[in-house]
Amino acid sequence: MQPTYENALALLESRRRKARPTKLAHTPDHDIPATPSGAPTVKGTPSIVGMKEWLLKLGHSENDVGSLNVIHVTGTKGKGSTCAFTRSFLHAHGLRTGFPKRIGLYTSPDLQCIRERIQIDNEPITETVFTQHFFEVWEALASSPEGKSGEITRQPRYLQLLLLLAFHTFIKEGVDTAIVETHHGGEYCATNVVRQPVVTGITSLGLDHVAQLGPTVEDIAWHKSGIFKPGAPAFSVDQEPGPVEVLRGRAAERKTVLTFVSPSNTLPANSRVLGVPVQRLNCSLAIQLASKFVEIKDSSHPLSERDIIEGVQNFSWLGRFEIIETKSARWLLDGAHNTLSITQAAAWFATNVKNGDGRNFRVLIFSHFSKERDGFELLASLWQALHEQKALPDHVIFTTYHEREDGGTRIDKTLKMPETPFPDLCGLYASRWRELQPDATVSTESTIEGAIRSANHLSSQQGSIEVFITGSLHLVGGALSILRP
Repeated sequence: MQPTYENALALLESRRRKARPTKLAHTPDHDIPATPSGAPTVKGTPSIVGMKEWLLKLGHSENDVGSLNVIHVTGTKGKGSTCAFTRSFLHAHGLRTGFPKRIGLYTSPDLQCIRERIQIDNEPITETVFTQHFFEVWEALASSPEGKSGEITRQPRYLQLLLLLAFHTFIKEGVDTAIVETHHGGEYCATNVVRQPVVTGITSLGLDHVAQLGPTVEDIAWHKSGIFKPGAPAFSVDQEPGPVEVLRGRAAERKTVLTFVSPSNTLPANSRVLGVPVQRLNCSLAIQLASKFVEIKDSSHPLSERDIIEGVQNFSWLGRFEIIETKSARWLLDGAHNTLSITQAAAWFATNVKNGDGRNFRVLIFSHFSKERDGFELLASLWQALHEQKALPDHVIFTTYHEREDGGTRIDKTLKMPETPFPDLCGLYASRWRELQPDATVSTESTIEGAIRSANHLSSQQGSIEVFITGSLHLVGGALSILRP
């Protein structure tokens, strides 16, 4: 097989599993303790199993991974933004002091291309770098002798392979600081192969990925706090009492100091990116992570007020609280996809649109499909939040994850389309919204491009309009590829 970008993507895609496991796999070499509720703690073989051995096959020891100076971040919502803020602060510090020189960022999922998940120096790695290092990883794992006593004989799955690629790329490209976001969970997450993080952080916790991590938020807190390591300072945003108790217990168990973080009162008051309360919280956590990291790794040059100001000014995170102005409309996009984040997204939308006399015509574009989450519950939460904020739309468009009307797709679009026919789901969503808001006009479109075209047509009829696009990162990613080709 030729080592091309297209072939790398095809090989990566071949490692997706068809369905999540429902039963605990037999893992005699991996201890599975109980969560606070006593529920099973993991279904299927834990994702961390095999990671150490695969890294060794690539020539990377635990110390090699440790040399990346990892900042490990988990949580239910706000992980990506917190990681991006942390990177922005450290980048400003590096420009001022010379450290860090090269910052790696590993996050998921992606919005527009798979390479967004592996970034160096504020940019996704290039197709050339992705392809080169992917085939180095693929060939090293494929050529390794298998079947010896105590050796992992299976090959990594999709996310495990991506993480191996990220670590391999960071090491080969000379990264000296890596910010790593968990996939989900923590204790058994593949990212927890990091045994020597410099600092760890936990964003806001809530009920998400319940089938794997629940059923209670305390169970989720137990899983997330699995990233705590002895001697690595841990930080968490303020949580509800139940999770707080779990986090404190786990910190004591792991012999680390845990600090809870509230929104800082010293953040820039006039920053647009901090106009959302949850972003002020994520930013405050990131400041603590970056400050402690610098204190440990570069104590002679503490994180400065200038670093923080410049970090906030230069912060960007695609698809989160994002506003795009065009001739036809003002587009407000947020990839909220659970009930926690969609309530915050609705509040953000409400604060950014006109109310009262002379308000603009409002359009909502929504799409959501998940085998893990209840889309109708998400939709009801969105309606409730918009209703409470007095920001209900005049027209609602339900669409799919299909982007282009001509059927074209991006080469590195990573989404697997659902088996359930999307038109049926859109129709069901539309019926539900009509029940919730009888006075709204509701329509469906088979593609994201069609939904945007429909909104533009409404603009020609209504004049200035404000369009809220939410419900899924896949939807927002597709919309961005059309609005910002």
